[in-house]
Amino acid sequence: MINARRHGDDARREDAAAWVVRLEAGDLGEAEATTFDAWLSAAPANAAAFDAALAVSHAYAAAADEVALALSQRRTAPVRPTNRRALVGFGVMAAAAALAVVIAPEISGPQTETYATAKGERRTVELADGSVVDLNGGARMSVSLGRDGRRVTLDEGQAVFDVAHDARRPFTVAAGDRTIRVVGTQFDVRRLGGKVSVTVARGAVEVRPADGAAGKAYRLHPGQRLDHVEGAATTRVAAAEPAEVLGWRSGRLVYRQQPLSDVIADLNQQFVTPIRLDDAELAATPISGVLVLDDQDAVIRRLALLVPISAVRSDAGVILRRDVASDR
Repeated sequence: MINARRHGDDARREDAAAWVVRLEAGDLGEAEATTFDAWLSAAPANAAAFDAALAVSHAYAAAADEVALALSQRRTAPVRPTNRRALVGFGVMAAAAALAVVIAPEISGPQTETYATAKGERRTVELADGSVVDLNGGARMSVSLGRDGRRVTLDEGQAVFDVAHDARRPFTVAAGDRTIRVVGTQFDVRRLGGKVSVTVARGAVEVRPADGAAGKAYRLHPGQRLDHVEGAATTRVAAAEPAEVLGWRSGRLVYRQQPLSDVIADLNQQFVTPIRLDDAELAATPISGVLVLDDQDAVIRRLALLVPISAVRSDAGVILRRDVASDR
């Protein structure tokens, strides 16, 4: 049994190397998978050590023959191919790294692709690894698929990720000052107006602070939602209905006691004409209900049934004000 309680950088690197071997061998049982998950979540340094070990393992695997050839040409004595599993398993990651460096110039880095949607546009993107991403209107993300990991940055907007399982290449989504890490699952990420929300529909994800950001890591399971304000250390985790959160893919926005400001932020991703709120108190008003996305004027009329507001059009867009006459 791998002792996940040992301390020190050397012990952590050896643990990380051992976990890489077990995962790549494909013989991890349910109990050990739980132990691995606990070790990975115990400290940010554990996740960093695992990523480093995985990167070296993949680099060496991809170029083992070239490494042996390059070394044999540099020495008078022939070099026998090294057993990668034994190399990693004994914790001598430095040796593997040195071998990988020999042919590093010949290893090309992953390509980064950028995807964006216009206001009101919804788009499905199929990634090369088999993962599928549904982008909501006004979204922008970049994707980099490498040997050691799959990295996505959600600059703005909302997206549902249906991630293909690949234990050897973790899938991470950077959204503001939070990073979401998964292996294979389905979840929704929303980044609008300085707020980040993550809702899990299937599997599990880990949401942790990005480098230099305050806060702690959270493990989310199906039916849980995390809400975070960028720049703040506080984070809220609550129950959620994934089918409702993912309803935007079929043109429906479902809200349960969410502030009107969040509703307006969502609507501004759907319509070209911007919508603004008249005051802060109105922005904080909680909303519950369903909005069908079609014509902007029709949506605003439906919104007025949920909260007493009136709409005033101007050259700057649509301004929503509290309707004092109907306010009860």
